[in-house]
Amino acid sequence: MVFKIPKMNKEEYDTLVNSNHVSRIAFSGLEYPYIAPFLYIFDGQYMYFLSTKYGRKIELLKNNPYVSVEIDKFSEDMSCFKFITLQGKIVEEENAEKKVQIKKKFADMIISKGLSNIVLEALGQNSEEPVESIITNDNTYIWKLTDIEDIVALKNEKSY
Repeated sequence: MVFKIPKMNKEEYDTLVNSNHVSRIAFSGLEYPYIAPFLYIFDGQYMYFLSTKYGRKIELLKNNPYVSVEIDKFSEDMSCFKFITLQGKIVEEENAEKKVQIKKKFADMIISKGLSNIVLEALGQNSEEPVESIITNDNTYIWKLTDIEDIVALKNEKSY
C-alpha cells in the first residue's frame, strides 16, 4: 500500500507562509535548475523577495522568469514537517512607492525576527550599516511572485 502525504488546506499553508521568512527559489538553468535561498515577505496578495543585483540568478531570470518557490518547516528528526511549493513568474516591482513600502516591510521583518545584521550581506548590503539602510540603498531588486499556476502544500499528520 502506498502512503500519500496529506495535503494542507489554504488556511494551513497561509499560516506556513506567514510564519516563515526564508524560501528557496528554483530557476530554470541551461541544463540544470539553479536553486537559491531568499528572504521573503507576504502581503496577503503577493510574495516579495529582495535580490542582489548580481549573480547567476539575474541572467537565468532574464532568460526565463518562471520559477518554483519552496517554503518548509520541519523538526530536527523529521517527525513533523510541512512544505509548500508555488510555481509562478517572478517580475521586478517597478512602482517606486511600492518598492519603498516593501523594503520597509523587509527591514521590519529582519528586526522583528531578531535576525543578525550579517543577513544584510546576503542582500548585497554592508552588515555594519543599520538594517534600515536597505530602504534607502539602491543595490537590491524587489521581485514579486505572480501568475501562480500550481500550489502543492503537504504535511505529515503530526505536523505542528
